[in-house]
Amino acid sequence: MPKVISGFSKLSKEDKIDWLAKNFFNNQNETINVIKQYWNDNSKLQQLHDDFIENTITNFYMPYGIAPNFIINNKEYVIPMVVEESSVVAAAALVAKFWSTRGGFKTTVISTTKIGQVHFMFAGDKKELTSYFNEQKSKLREVTSSITKNMEKRGGGILDIELIDKTKQLDNYYQLHVTFETKDSMGANFINSCLEAMANQFKRHDIEIVMSILSNYVPECIVKSEVSCLISDLGGENPEKFAKKFEQAVKIAEIEPYRAVTHNKGIMNGIDAVVLATGNDFRAIEAGAHAYASKGGCYKSLTHCEVKNGVFKFWIEIPLAVGTVGGLTALHPMAKLSLDMLNRPSARELMEIMATAGLAQNFAALRALTTKGIQHGHMKMHLMNILNQLGATAEEKNTIAKKFENVTVSHSAVVEAFNKLRE
Repeated sequence: MPKVISGFSKLSKEDKIDWLAKNFFNNQNETINVIKQYWNDNSKLQQLHDDFIENTITNFYMPYGIAPNFIINNKEYVIPMVVEESSVVAAAALVAKFWSTRGGFKTTVISTTKIGQVHFMFAGDKKELTSYFNEQKSKLREVTSSITKNMEKRGGGILDIELIDKTKQLDNYYQLHVTFETKDSMGANFINSCLEAMANQFKRHDIEIVMSILSNYVPECIVKSEVSCLISDLGGENPEKFAKKFEQAVKIAEIEPYRAVTHNKGIMNGIDAVVLATGNDFRAIEAGAHAYASKGGCYKSLTHCEVKNGVFKFWIEIPLAVGTVGGLTALHPMAKLSLDMLNRPSARELMEIMATAGLAQNFAALRALTTKGIQHGHMKMHLMNILNQLGATAEEKNTIAKKFENVTVSHSAVVEAFNKLRE
């Protein structure tokens, strides 16, 4: 029987759920109960969430944790993190405490420029196109004046408009390359509205507008976060050996793409968790970060390390286009709470906080990798997930956790211990 449906979006939420359960699940009542148990009892709050996207049938929960003890530019922070992976929040908090007694994290926003482009085709004389562009340049700003008025009051707006020749890469292909400053707004809607107004002004019979869209590659919207201390202050049995191995691990990620991808994934564990907690766009952040890691033609580490003259230095430079006003940050109650927790940061400050979370996460991973191994701490955190999957009671969890205090955790070993205990 066909399962294609017309007019699905016009159905009520209850009817959508009934149709889904009837056509795609065997246990219809159980399915409907699972879906509805995640509804919020507050009908107004649930309606707010329903309106975020289309065809909403329920909510999908993610753990919301906090990592205390971050010192960033001599200010104390508790950082909110939304993530499902075990040990991410614990690792961030542990590293924050470690560096809080060693000067904390130092951050700098290098630039905040964002990019948008009008892509078009022109088969005529380039000189004639250049002349037309120069004639139109002031008009391109004029047609966006109603859009940019409020942004300009906040110190933002259009910074520059360039004509870019891409005909060597693709026949007849040109761009209007536009740079923007969007202050505390991520600015996607603002940028796209400006670009579409420009495209309508610039088009003519021999200019074919292909599309107008912002770019999530923002190599001029860069933030740096770093930590440093005397090698002797790193602690441990042999701080000199640790510093050298740590530096080697980073340098490997700078030249080996197979390692760099996993290395940078760990960085994004920290950054994405803060992006989600503050209602920002983690997909845009991810795409821009990985493009930046490839800017030299080979995918490389986003972090760097230097051990020199008795000093250990570790830092990250990463593009982060984020906002603290507008979008989901103004609608989602937990996003608002996160920004309140961070003392209502500007977009620049939020860039610094996110970059620091990524650097902390990477430090934790590299410290584990170059000492006890990544699984030592991660699997202990994962132990409770395994026991929850097995349906262990609180008493059984305590018994098995004690058993694995000094034993390597593996899924099979936990299952075996659980079965023996139940026997």
